[in-house]
Amino acid sequence: MVLTIISVLAAIGVPRYANSLARYRADAAARRVVVDLDYARQRARSSSAEVSVHFMFISNIVHLQGVPSQDDPAVDWMTQLGVEPYHADLVSANFAGRSKVVFNGYGDPDSGGSAVLTVGSETRTIVLDPDTGKAVVQ
Repeated sequence: MVLTIISVLAAIGVPRYANSLARYRADAAARRVVVDLDYARQRARSSSAEVSVHFMFISNIVHLQGVPSQDDPAVDWMTQLGVEPYHADLVSANFAGRSKVVFNGYGDPDSGGSAVLTVGSETRTIVLDPDTGKAVVQ
């Protein structure tokens, strides 16, 4: 009888846990992309130089070209969304028909656009405002 009760509770709890984990990972990955875009904008402004943010779908990476990594200054800043803790897939990125956005020396983007990522059945869209350069999760 006890095993039956445990089995029923597990059958109810496991899917809910998986859904909540997917929601958490999707939210965390989307917030990370927003932070990366904001960092690129701030870095361009502070250095008065262009900073490009490339969205790489095959490898699920957000690459800040020319921005040194905090872990190893010899390599560029890259956020791997396909691994722990995110396990997210970059589905699309469209910034004026390209999969990258360039911030000029004033921190202004060359275009607005959006990036979409998924974790399981959860989808998040990150939108970059073309006027302010501010990114938000929708």
